[in-house]
Amino acid sequence: MDNLINDIDIISEEEKTESCETVKVSVNTNTGKSRKLYIESYGCQMNFSDSEIVSSIMAENGFDTTSNFAEADVVFLNTCSIREKAETTVRRRLAQFNTIKKKKPEMLIGVLGCMAERLKAKLLDEEKIVDLVAGPDAYRDLPGLVSQVDEGQKAVNTFLSREETYADISPVRLNSNGVTAFISIMRGCDNMCSFCVVPFTRGRERSRDPYSIVKEAQDLFDKGYKEVTLLGQNVDSYKWSPEANNKVKLEKSEVSEIINFANLIEMVAQVDPKLRVRFSTSHPKDITDEVLYTMKKYDNICKYIHLPVQSGNSRILEMMNRTYDREWYINRVDAIRSILGDECGISSDMITGFCSETEEEHQDTLTLMDYVQYDFSYMFYYSERPGTLAEKKYEDDIPLDIKKRRLAEIITKQHETSFSRNRLDLGKTHEVLIEGTSKRSDEQLQGRNSANKVIIFDGEGHKKGDYVHVLVNDCNHATLFGKIVNTESK
Repeated sequence: MDNLINDIDIISEEEKTESCETVKVSVNTNTGKSRKLYIESYGCQMNFSDSEIVSSIMAENGFDTTSNFAEADVVFLNTCSIREKAETTVRRRLAQFNTIKKKKPEMLIGVLGCMAERLKAKLLDEEKIVDLVAGPDAYRDLPGLVSQVDEGQKAVNTFLSREETYADISPVRLNSNGVTAFISIMRGCDNMCSFCVVPFTRGRERSRDPYSIVKEAQDLFDKGYKEVTLLGQNVDSYKWSPEANNKVKLEKSEVSEIINFANLIEMVAQVDPKLRVRFSTSHPKDITDEVLYTMKKYDNICKYIHLPVQSGNSRILEMMNRTYDREWYINRVDAIRSILGDECGISSDMITGFCSETEEEHQDTLTLMDYVQYDFSYMFYYSERPGTLAEKKYEDDIPLDIKKRRLAEIITKQHETSFSRNRLDLGKTHEVLIEGTSKRSDEQLQGRNSANKVIIFDGEGHKKGDYVHVLVNDCNHATLFGKIVNTESK
């Protein structure tokens, strides 16, 4: 069995960044169960959160997890379809695992998530590179699908639900530092951005019962976690009521309780003032002043907002079907700065080289970056995705070399802005939640401030999970460096 490890490369650092976020693999749980599960998660934070749900479901059905694929009876790849490069990375990985399967034919290989939903049975019937395919709403069916494969049958479930939220499942925390955790508050997306596959791969938007969210946050805090991130494709459109979400029929005299996102983050913040609350992702068309004032009201709601703009030009935004224009976006940024102050962190997503984008329209994105002064951004050139509205309506007519040149200009601009924003923190003291040791040295610790900036400093006897106050004395475009100035903590 050990020689299997030599037949497959560990994913490189370059591959880890190809799919939107880093790749995360399952950790070791040894509770004596009969079979081993290995999971790799690609893409966004929602996928990482989903893998924790999958691990919980499989644990209830006879599986421990392993970080060593050579030990695995079942290998799942939880996939992303947001860009072509993400799918290319997964296909390369599947080819590697199929090399292993030739020597270990009893190994079951499954594709989960957005790529599974997009390609469905094609992965089984035409390409024949997997044994099992399951979409994001089919995870409860995974034990049954595995049994079908064990019996020699094909196994696929890509049914999209209008109700599934997995609210009753307690996730197995994979790759956890024991300090921070994700909580999924909603699933799916009702926005039909023309470049995006998410509405087709994750289905319609539905919000999770807020009381189950608060219960999960309380349970995490009781277990020693100090920070939770509330996840959704568009958290600002969160809305829940007993009648709408649970099909409860109310009498005319009763008033249906409606809980919006501002109400929800307040409920989670009230779990305990020592529990930090973050959220992602916000949509510019939906973020309200009510949310911003709720953030201002509670010190433990972090002052950081991921507010994807995609483009700084109104015509391109209309083609993208973003449902706001440049002026609207600037209005929302102005509201953030007015209510929460200049120290509130703002980040973004940007796509360059979208269909028919002119050089002047590209410049509009650069000038918007100058106006907003983003702390950091996720930046990509346009990648046409099959089945999207843009693929059906528009020609992908910007040459690749121009896309790459424009992207390089955006990246250069963002690095300059990030460095400028970080320099504003020099000489300031920040409360930092320690998340672990620095990647470069076990002698140093790292954590993030409220604005989501990473700060590295000497440990001085402190440990993961402590709150410390750090005076920033140096920086680069990505990181702050400092020194602990006192031992006050929450």
